[in-house]
Amino acid sequence: MDGVTSDNPPGTADPAALRPLLPSPLVEVADPRFARRGLRLLLKRDDLIHPDLPGNKWRKLEPNLRAAAASGTRSLLTFGGAYSNHLRATAAAGRLLGFETTGVVRGEELAARPLNPSLARCAADGMRLRFVDRATYRRKTDPEVLAAVAPPGAFVIPEGGSNAAAARGCEALGRELRDVADVVGVACGTGGTLAGLAAGLGRGQRAIGFPVLKGGFLEEEVLRLQREAFGGRRGDWMLDERFHGGGYAKRTPGLDAFADDFEERHGLPLERLYVAKMLYGLTTLAEEGAFTPGTSVVAVITGTAR
Repeated sequence: MDGVTSDNPPGTADPAALRPLLPSPLVEVADPRFARRGLRLLLKRDDLIHPDLPGNKWRKLEPNLRAAAASGTRSLLTFGGAYSNHLRATAAAGRLLGFETTGVVRGEELAARPLNPSLARCAADGMRLRFVDRATYRRKTDPEVLAAVAPPGAFVIPEGGSNAAAARGCEALGRELRDVADVVGVACGTGGTLAGLAAGLGRGQRAIGFPVLKGGFLEEEVLRLQREAFGGRRGDWMLDERFHGGGYAKRTPGLDAFADDFEERHGLPLERLYVAKMLYGLTTLAEEGAFTPGTSVVAVITGTAR
């Protein structure tokens, strides 16, 4: 959905005015690759929370938007790559809630022109795009870099929206899945969703994160977020690094074939940068016999294919 509806009045600054669908729906699907192992597969449809701020973007942004409003500012600054779902969600939040938004984009501006659909949507929603080279982007939290790109008084939201507030926001996802899941799979970019999800799950439940970037750095990030949000490691969680497809926004023929097949089987268009990689990972684990018969496996659908 584009634009503002009468149910989502602009300029209110209160995220509750956007009327999110919470708790998000949980839907069981019949998939023979799970059924023949004695497993149940359920989809946690976080992509239906809000049409403009779907999935983990809502859960991570909502507490940051509240903090920004409480601080008295009407300006947001955040960061992302050229295909960042986080940038697009932040721009939409600004349009809907009356915040000015600035997005610091990794990469030279000349290489990003003409704007891809994600950045074009950000611009259409009023986001001011500031392009910086990759060396500068790596220093994006340095005071001198922030001073050069941030409007006066802007509330800074980290890349991917992942900070302690975001992790606490995602804790609700784990609580919504208590007593209905044994294993929960989620795609990971910056680690905030996994940090909160694992903290919210109950005893005997575990979470598996599927990084969409290569590099093996994410475990320490999840631990850092849990320390900042909850005082230490929380929940039973692990990372499976095998399904990033070569890195962020990269895909393989095997991943595309899996996603096409899943869509045909279940009638659900898959977001390819995150969701397809996570489902590919969960399905592979099921076929490898990683889960005992009788296990209920939940896949968190964190974004939409659009």
